Amino acid sequence: MTLNDEELERYARHLALREVGGPGQAKIRNARVLVIGAGGLGSPMALYLAAAGVGTLGLVDDDAVSLSNLQRQILFKTGDVGRSKTEAAAEALQALNPGVTVVPHPVRLTAENAKELIGAYDIIADGSDNFETRFLVNDTCSALKKTLVFAAVTEFEGQLATFKPHAGNYPCYRCLNPALPPPGTIPNCSEIGVLGAAAGVMGSLAALEVLKEVAGIGEGLAGKLLVYEALTARFRTIILNPDPACPHLG
Repeated sequence: MTLNDEELERYARHLALREVGGPGQAKIRNARVLVIGAGGLGSPMALYLAAAGVGTLGLVDDDAVSLSNLQRQILFKTGDVGRSKTEAAAEALQALNPGVTVVPHPVRLTAENAKELIGAYDIIADGSDNFETRFLVNDTCSALKKTLVFAAVTEFEGQLATFKPHAGNYPCYRCLNPALPPPGTIPNCSEIGVLGAAAGVMGSLAALEVLKEVAGIGEGLAGKLLVYEALTARFRTIILNPDPACPHLG
């Protein structure tokens, strides 16, 4: 991989890592990553992926920036209130790293567009905030054999996992949650709240797992669920086994 002088300086700390170096940075530059949700999780995901030099970074979100978002959605400024999240996010990410191609998708992920959107990328980072989208993302990734890095956060607790049943004897998201919870049984963050920095922790960890998958380094979270408890500063790792009855394991 040939890097110009600016890239050599920008990615110097990656290039100094034996596990990454030039070959790893080349993989990062050639990667196509789709971030679903430009919120409290998607903001740090997208910022760290852009800073790392991911070649093509897609963002899916149909929402506009509101004042209440700014407590945790660090992609945005007060002046962005009212703007399309993907438009404001793309502007911020391009300012951070002009060498990254940012592709805004100002739409809601649906059964009609999921395969087209997800199929255009190598790896998917799900930072959505509702179960319907999480199940749709999982099912589409399973069908298209795409690696999925999943993150969730609520109040003071976060969860993180990598799902890639196409790559071995690994579970998918439905092995963890087989079916949608009944409507109204799981409150959202607007009802129970979320500590902004906890979302930042989980989004940053998700970006790290994406980069590990892209560069092929380290031990990933396939077959595991990482649980973070912010109030006690504890991490727990739970082993996840494939569900033999899961129709999405192929």
